[in-house]
Amino acid sequence: MPSLPWIESAMPDLQPILGHLDGQIRKTLRGPRHLLKWKKAYDGLPGRLDLELLACDVSVNLVLFAGAQFDPPPPLGEGSRHVQIRTLEEARAPDAVRWIKQAGQRPGWQWPDRSG
Repeated sequence: MPSLPWIESAMPDLQPILGHLDGQIRKTLRGPRHLLKWKKAYDGLPGRLDLELLACDVSVNLVLFAGAQFDPPPPLGEGSRHVQIRTLEEARAPDAVRWIKQAGQRPGWQWPDRSG
């Protein structure tokens, strides 16, 4: 997997988690659109944003914009739901993989229009 500057700028303990989740997203969503803003990575299928990765001090937040509709839903939040991932083992957990897959199956947020 190529080294990505936004991942390299995160805390060293979080870089393997971000790298794994980024790879899983790209593999599962099959060519997602990618947007970086304020040290957050947003991914989605054409016309929409489905999820966000945010590196905090001790965890990576995986935010799923339609997550309240997931089975099972991620544990934190209301409409959009998120999970705090602290280890590579948690990033590889079956629920994390299922949530990424479900993110590509439900409409998220509208992709920002940059035409204007």
